[in-house]
Amino acid sequence: MREIDTEVIVKSVKDMIGEACFTLADGVMDALKAAEKGEAVSASSFALGAIIENARIAAENHIPVCQDTGMAVIFAKIGVDVHFNGDFNEAVNEGVRQGYKENNCRSSVLDPLTRRNTSDNTPAIIHVTLCPGDKVELTFLPKGFGSENMSKLYMLTPAAGKEGVMDKIVEAVTSAGANPCPPIIVGVGIGGTADYAMQLAKEALLRECGTPSQRQDVAEMEQAVLKRINESGIGVQGFGGVNTALEVRIETYPTHIAALPVGVAIQCNAHRKARRII
Repeated sequence: MREIDTEVIVKSVKDMIGEACFTLADGVMDALKAAEKGEAVSASSFALGAIIENARIAAENHIPVCQDTGMAVIFAKIGVDVHFNGDFNEAVNEGVRQGYKENNCRSSVLDPLTRRNTSDNTPAIIHVTLCPGDKVELTFLPKGFGSENMSKLYMLTPAAGKEGVMDKIVEAVTSAGANPCPPIIVGVGIGGTADYAMQLAKEALLRECGTPSQRQDVAEMEQAVLKRINESGIGVQGFGGVNTALEVRIETYPTHIAALPVGVAIQCNAHRKARRII
């Protein structure tokens, strides 16, 4: 059994916030530059240039890429041979508290009914998965809500089939229009239950840029949906063109014989994340 001091968790979360909120995730800048080269609509090309320049300035000056530094979403893979000397969830929230305050990131979290702000961006959303071993892997996703508000859950009947699933993914994006600040990354969860489909969709956003599904049929589905989305004409920030989305990422899980759940999680162009292995 490996003992881990929860102060290590606090520091790791704090450091991830200091990294992720000011820098685009690996591969995103390259994807944006590639989109700019292939964009024929002048307004969209100009907007892509501004997005790229904004990201460069943010990284160089250690300032937020976007004013919405999000609600803190933490994915934790915890080895079964790990023992914490304190409360893991509280350690994560303390890291969020320190990270957002010390890095001057916006406090955006509040009570849903009173609308009273917690003033420190806590509590975080924490997803925990147990796995073999004595390591802890933490992934921080600062989720802005211009894109989060465009999330969709569809509980389809099995008769909808693959085509029905693809239709709904495209519908989710086209109904969102320019609201999620395209070019976007589209995370999709197919299967499980209603709640798990949405979690899968969010987890799909953690995949590295340029990495298709390991399932050939799903990888082909990702490309087919991406093509349809980019033919929608929404374009960068709604200015038109062929770059509404940078990627579509689909994760699947077995589901009930009577169901076909489809969750869609949309991420804006300011895709940020950080990871630590302890």
